[in-house]
Amino acid sequence: MVNMTVKDVLLATGGILLCGDEDTVLTDVCVDSRKIKEGDLFIPLVGNNSDGHRYIESALKIGAATLTSQHKDIVISEKPYIKVDDVEKALQDIGLYIRNRYSMPVVGVTGSVGKTTTREMITAAIAVDRPCFHTEGNLNSQQGVPITLSRMTDEHEAAVIEMGISDPGQMKILSSMVKPDIAVVTMIGVAHMEMLKTKENIRREKLDIISSMSEDGILFLNGDDELLNEVKNDMPCKTMTFGMSEDCDFRAENIRFEGGYTVYEAVHGNLRETVKVKALGKHNVRNSLVGMAVALQLGIPFGKSAKAFESFTGLRQQILSKEGRYTVIDDTYNASPDSMKACIDVLCDINCKGKKYAVLGDMFELGDNSVEFHRQIGEYLRDKNVDVVYTIGENALNIKAALDECETKHAETKAFMDKSELSMYLLGVLEPEDVVIIKASNGMHLNEVVKILMN
Repeated sequence: MVNMTVKDVLLATGGILLCGDEDTVLTDVCVDSRKIKEGDLFIPLVGNNSDGHRYIESALKIGAATLTSQHKDIVISEKPYIKVDDVEKALQDIGLYIRNRYSMPVVGVTGSVGKTTTREMITAAIAVDRPCFHTEGNLNSQQGVPITLSRMTDEHEAAVIEMGISDPGQMKILSSMVKPDIAVVTMIGVAHMEMLKTKENIRREKLDIISSMSEDGILFLNGDDELLNEVKNDMPCKTMTFGMSEDCDFRAENIRFEGGYTVYEAVHGNLRETVKVKALGKHNVRNSLVGMAVALQLGIPFGKSAKAFESFTGLRQQILSKEGRYTVIDDTYNASPDSMKACIDVLCDINCKGKKYAVLGDMFELGDNSVEFHRQIGEYLRDKNVDVVYTIGENALNIKAALDECETKHAETKAFMDKSELSMYLLGVLEPEDVVIIKASNGMHLNEVVKILMN
């Protein structure tokens, strides 16, 4: 927060100052009292299992001011208490207030899969030419987006904001804060199917990213995604596609894997540029391609933005190896059926002299069709060049079952329920030239298995 005072918060939120000085300077917002810093405005969010109002007193021992929607019994303080009706809504009002200060181009990124990597690649493509602000970590939610917006500064000349939803109506709220000039939708998958029920509902909610887009804004859609491709001509704004299909406006051709890089030709009209991406997987071709497409809209030529990906390091998927030992591909941050299939493709594309192991765990938030979505992964594996498939978790048993039902399956399979047992078993079977990819929803905590294997 730059040049922000309690008075600005009152203007942004329509709140009432119960005590303290309206000229108090604020330097950041904080929703966790344990992480409060000097100059912070404390946001006491109310959740299903906790109420931040319980921690106001301890937060203000360090912080500068607080919001409150429970103000009847407050202790009169020299530090400002700002009364609001709804703390989360007030946080969003603050984010919008700061967003409105800036005329820099803002890119909004959403989708069921690949939001974070796409955000990072778009940022990298822009940053070769100008300072670019972007979402950090996983601050992409109803609470995370306004925190991100509150940290915009005059030092930047563009911004890339990741926008994630789980419930109906949330994207319209995010779009009203972000007000993107360029919007990117990566893919329509089945993440959050539990709340949104169908892929068509997910598509409709994701496309609400344009609900508060600027009048001359541009929407980029993944042209390889059937659900997005079929609505590309129905959107009420300029719409362009990216992908590997022949009719995509921005197209990737001649994709190959060379020396740890994914290499391809980026094509747009008469433009053609060879791109080297320090990442594996065809999904990262699309991610980097739309990064170049967005950068081009901001006047950054292909030849310049392409250089950003030769040393790109902003991946959640990490390739870990030590001399004389096996290679581990750590993809444990999260999982959905689409990202699970993408990680299997990465494993298949790798050239190795040893065996290829896939360690796959439960995927969460898939609703009533969870069994079927897990089975689809087993079916997908049937004709892949993967030597060994180990599953962990109750839901992942369905991956093994679907794979085992195939009489011509190639892979050896085994199921585990305990991370320690799985880790010890892997340590006993992995050879120096083997490659193992580990993938599951974050709640499975398979990062603990990665740590054991690498230590």
